[in-house]
Amino acid sequence: MGKAPIALLLAVSAGLSGCGESARLGVSDGFGPSPQLPEPNKTLIPTVNIAPAVGWPQGRTPVTAPGTQVAVFAEGLDHPRWLYVLPNGDVLVAETNAPPKPEDGKGIRGWVMGKVMKRAGAGVPSPNRISLLRDSDHDGVAETRTTFIENLNSPFGMTLVGDDFYVADTDRLLRFRYEPGATSITTPAAVVAELPGGPLNHHWTKNVIASRNGKKLYVTVGSNSNVGENGMDQEKGRAAIWEVDPASGQQRLFASGLRNPNGMAWEPHSGQLWTAVNERDEIGSDLVPDYITSVQDGGFYGWPFSYYGQHIDQRVSPQDPQLVAKAIAPDYAVGPHTASLGLTFAEPGVLPPPFEQGAFIGQHGSWNRKPHSGYKVIFVPFSTAGKPAGKPIDLLTGFLNDEGQAMGRPVGVINDQRGGLLVTDDVGNKIWRVSKAK
Repeated sequence: MGKAPIALLLAVSAGLSGCGESARLGVSDGFGPSPQLPEPNKTLIPTVNIAPAVGWPQGRTPVTAPGTQVAVFAEGLDHPRWLYVLPNGDVLVAETNAPPKPEDGKGIRGWVMGKVMKRAGAGVPSPNRISLLRDSDHDGVAETRTTFIENLNSPFGMTLVGDDFYVADTDRLLRFRYEPGATSITTPAAVVAELPGGPLNHHWTKNVIASRNGKKLYVTVGSNSNVGENGMDQEKGRAAIWEVDPASGQQRLFASGLRNPNGMAWEPHSGQLWTAVNERDEIGSDLVPDYITSVQDGGFYGWPFSYYGQHIDQRVSPQDPQLVAKAIAPDYAVGPHTASLGLTFAEPGVLPPPFEQGAFIGQHGSWNRKPHSGYKVIFVPFSTAGKPAGKPIDLLTGFLNDEGQAMGRPVGVINDQRGGLLVTDDVGNKIWRVSKAK
C-alpha cells in the first residue's frame, strides 16, 4: 500500500474532517465572469472537510433575504432532489439517491468517498420514486401527497411535453403517458434513449429539459471520474449535454467537456440554454470554481484536459492540445466546491427586488474545501441581453449550524407558478417555499 492510500485511511480514521490544506482566497474571489484562479495546490492528503448531516431542530428554518419569507411546503420526504411543476400547479419531486455502482466504490479512494457521502447525508438507499404534491387551497403548503411513479432507477430530471411525461433515470430516458390532473401513473414506460450508466456511473444524476417547441430534449450526463483517472474509455458519452429527438430516439452530442452538468434552464431574454456545472476537485480549496454558463451547440468546455478555457490540468495525461485550444471559458463562476446543482430563472413579480431578473442557483455545499462553501441558494442578476450583470446575492442561507453541521442541503430550485420559489432539501427531507414577505 502506497503513501497516498495510507494517508487517505488516516484521514478517514481522523474523523473525515479538517484534513488537507485551507483556502487562501475568499469564496467571493471565485465568483463572476473572471474568477481568481491561483496555482493548483495538490496535497498528499486531499482536503476533506465534511459538514455532517444532522437535520433541522424543531421550529428552525433557513434564513431568507430581506423582503422575503420562507416556510415549509412539504416535509417528511425521503431524500428529495429535483422538482417539476405541472401545468395545473401540482408539484412533482424526485425522491432519489445514487444507484448501486460497485465499480465506483472499489479501492481506497472509492472507500473513502463512500464514507464522505455517508457522513454528508448521501449514504441512504434510493427511494426510486416521484411523488406528487398538491396545494389545493393555494396557501403555500401541500395538503396531499401521492406516489406519482415508483420503481424507477435513481430518477432525477423530469419534463412534460403535451401528454408525454419524460423522466431521466440514471441509465435511460423514459416516456410515460400523462393524463391532466392525474395523481399517479401506473402504465409502463417507453424507453426513448439509453443513457450512460453501468457499474461505475460516478456522476449518476441525469437531467432533462425540453426545447421551447417541445421537438427536442436536452439531457445532462456527468463524468465517470474526477479528471479521467478511470480511463477515457469510461467517459464515452459523458461530461456532456445530449440532444435527443423524442420521436425517433436519435441522439447527438450537443456540448461536451462539462464535468458534471446538472441544472438546465432557458434564459428568458436570449432564449439561450444555460446549465450549472460542478468542476473538478483535489487541487486545493480555491480550485476549481463551479459555474453557470450558456451552452453553445458543438461547444467544448475543457474537461478533463483544462478548466476555464486553456488552464491545463497537469494531472491529465496524455493531453489534447488541439481540443484545449477550442475550450470555451464559462460565463460566470459561482464559487469553488459549492456543488451548484439547481438552476432556474426568476419570473418577474414573484420575489421583490433585487430578485426579479436573473438566475437562482441551489448550492448543495462543499466537502473538498476548508472552510465550507455553498450550503445556500444564491441569485445572480442578469441584464436584458441575457448575461450575468452583477455580484451574486444570497437568497437562502443558514443551512449550517454554529458547529459546522448541515441541518439541510439545498438542491433543486423552481418557480411554483403561484408566487413562490421552491427549494428541495435532501438532508432536511423538506421542500422550502420562498415568497414575498407579508
